[in-house]
Amino acid sequence: MITRIRSIASLPAIAAVLLATPVSAQDGEPEGGDEAEIVVTGEGLEPALSNIVYSTTVLDRDLIVSSGSGRIEDVLSNIAGFQQFRRSDSRSSNPSAQGVTLRALGGNATSRALVLLDGVPIADPFFGYIPFTAITPETLSRIRVTRGGGSGPFGAGALAGTIELESADAATLGPAQASLLANDRGGTEASAALAQELGAGFGIVSGRWDRGPGFFTTPDDQRVPASAKSEFDSWQIGIRAVAPLSNEIELQASGRVFDDQRTLRFDGANSTSEGQDASLRIVGRGAWAFDALGYVQARNFSNVVISSTRFTRVLDQRNTPSTGLGGKIELRPPVAEGHELRIGADYRHADGELQEEAFSAFTGALRERRRAGGSNSNLGLFVEDDWQIGPLLLTGGLRADRTRIADGFFRAVDASGEVVSETIADDRSDWALSYRAGASFYATRRLDLRAALYSGLRLPTLNELYRPFVVFPIVTQANAALENERLEGFEIGLNWQPVNALVVSLTAFDNEVENAIANVTLKENLRQRRNLPAIDARGIEGAIAGQVGKISLDASLAYTDAEIVGEGPSLALDGNRPPQTPEFSASATLAWEPSEGWRLASTLRHVGAQFEDDLETDVLPAATTLDLFAQVPVAEDFSIVARAENVFDEEIVTRNARGAIDLGVPQTFWLGFRYGI
Repeated sequence: MITRIRSIASLPAIAAVLLATPVSAQDGEPEGGDEAEIVVTGEGLEPALSNIVYSTTVLDRDLIVSSGSGRIEDVLSNIAGFQQFRRSDSRSSNPSAQGVTLRALGGNATSRALVLLDGVPIADPFFGYIPFTAITPETLSRIRVTRGGGSGPFGAGALAGTIELESADAATLGPAQASLLANDRGGTEASAALAQELGAGFGIVSGRWDRGPGFFTTPDDQRVPASAKSEFDSWQIGIRAVAPLSNEIELQASGRVFDDQRTLRFDGANSTSEGQDASLRIVGRGAWAFDALGYVQARNFSNVVISSTRFTRVLDQRNTPSTGLGGKIELRPPVAEGHELRIGADYRHADGELQEEAFSAFTGALRERRRAGGSNSNLGLFVEDDWQIGPLLLTGGLRADRTRIADGFFRAVDASGEVVSETIADDRSDWALSYRAGASFYATRRLDLRAALYSGLRLPTLNELYRPFVVFPIVTQANAALENERLEGFEIGLNWQPVNALVVSLTAFDNEVENAIANVTLKENLRQRRNLPAIDARGIEGAIAGQVGKISLDASLAYTDAEIVGEGPSLALDGNRPPQTPEFSASATLAWEPSEGWRLASTLRHVGAQFEDDLETDVLPAATTLDLFAQVPVAEDFSIVARAENVFDEEIVTRNARGAIDLGVPQTFWLGFRYGI
């Protein structure tokens, strides 16, 4: 458990290792001339030393596999400042609303944080949302969250920070593991993984299937005969192989297919999300360390919108195929003693097209056929250096990005084929420079002081640029003229270890997003995506990790004073709090592991009140929930598992559109078994 505690914050104890072992060039030869043992890890290069300069949190496997819901987004909610666009999870939200951000930089269905799985960006190429159902928590080894703008690989997506998901190796998973649970509403959750050592390498096949009738997201007093439960059915299959190419070089290959189907609020309001992803990675750990990878994503999305007054189909977003591809090369050459240099380049490309039909709510007749799409690409060049000078670590990095937005269009025709509306967007490109720099000072053996400043960049997604949408009765227009978002920020913090079994982390920050993209209210039932002058978020984040005997505590909190900076057309919003942004959030997990294989845990989580819209007219009340988890071994490698979500059945309001309410998960109990986990 001490490993988990140390991973929560960058401990000053790490400094002892750094100071005692100067960084130097390595010749790559085994000591004493003996033949080196081949060891493959399935991981990328070691995290940069600069991680200890920025506000970084690591969740280990114990926490990942023992949440009350079994969902990866629930695990991430233990991180101070983490939020999705809405409070609902991937069983009861529209997939396109699963945007991820950090530090209360404004609720947005597009992710402002970069999410990586084994080094590969996983956001949807068209929408920018995170496909949480494509991630099996049981196959992960750890999660590393770094807040603040990034300038390293794929840094153009790390406006609010970076969330790195790392897969477990065969030794961690064991030859086989499986789980099967059912809840009190008839929902089921099944997962399995087979891992096999293959020579000096290994292979892993895994899968997960979640399904259930769901629950009514509509409150009792708003239900109608057409109201439906949030039924869901999703599955995922993944394969991963790691093999050595030499003593110092390993090849990693992975593939994943997933399918997700949901029903939201009304009968017939069905959405689907599917994908096929593949990646290839080569990691070298010699004197000239390197990390090279390439990936491809094939995704699709569909969605049916049902009228909330006549309960008939009014929109069929029947097809949204998109493709993402990219790669990176990072090189760490041996340089002067005390330095760790990283140079490299990365590339990302996304293209896709929306295909939808609009129908009359009264007659059901076809009114319009619509098409929209385009392509976005980003080429980045980066360099970073960490310099250890006794108890002082300095770090600095620059990144140059060439962004290109091209082939954008929107076209709507009526039932006879006559053009109703058409937009042909101009192609555009630009260069942008971003940076980050900081310092960490080991004031004492148990106290680490740090400070950093940084900038960041995010391109608007194809969805934001070209796809209008309706959440009845509100129409939100796209905007092909949206500009890139830019972040400027700084932070100061400390990591304190008063005793070996207790770590305290505290960070104060000020982050500002210029040209922040938001759904701006123009009329009562009309919004448009626009660039706001800025969103400014100032706040404090804290975390505590401790252990007394076999009892551990992991807690975090975030207080953020965020406001819209409005000028010109958005002056009316000046000083307003960004939508979907709570002022205060906190989470605490208390766990007891009385003996091998046992784990009893409870997670108390609070999310403060937030506004649904930019005008601050509709409020989502604060919510406090308690989740429970218990794993009790009954035979070798076999355990009984019991879980509980929202034990006190707190009402969690996830949407409030002029009084039309959606609710989050109610009290839910799970029971089942695990083998080998």
